[in-house]
Amino acid sequence: MTGPATYPTTCTTRNETDCCAVPDVAGWDRRTVVFAGQPFIRRTTRNVLHVPVNMARTMSALQTDAQRGGVLPETSHVLVLSRDLSPWRAEHLMAVTGPVEGADNVELSGTFASRVFEGPFRNAGSWDRDVREYAESLGADPHEVYFFYTTCPACAKHYSKNYVIALARIA
Repeated sequence: MTGPATYPTTCTTRNETDCCAVPDVAGWDRRTVVFAGQPFIRRTTRNVLHVPVNMARTMSALQTDAQRGGVLPETSHVLVLSRDLSPWRAEHLMAVTGPVEGADNVELSGTFASRVFEGPFRNAGSWDRDVREYAESLGADPHEVYFFYTTCPACAKHYSKNYVIALARIA
């Protein structure tokens, strides 16, 4: 098992929906975040032109895997990073506190430029450009971009905010 997460908090302990906790995005906007061997478990979705068609099932499977392995992080460090691999497939990495037997275990290391956005999924192309521009303003050449959708659609509607954290790998 690894130690406590070293990235900023992602959620508060307040949960009004019994689903997603209230997001805490204050420590993420216009920052650099370093992952040093952060463990994740990975699953993929099928997409149709970048829109996932089996996202709920994939998120549920990640949650089940993490619970089965006893490696769920504290509520304040829940983190699921998503990135498109093609218009037809995306990967989703759930932060965990250690490996899960039988799961696709991966570690993420590197430095990432982060931005926080609020709005509907259809703005993801603009968010991608904005986080890449921010990375370039730091003198870096941005590589892959991950998104953390801090709440599911129903919880975003309940909280009246759809916060998304974008991370561009810069080293």
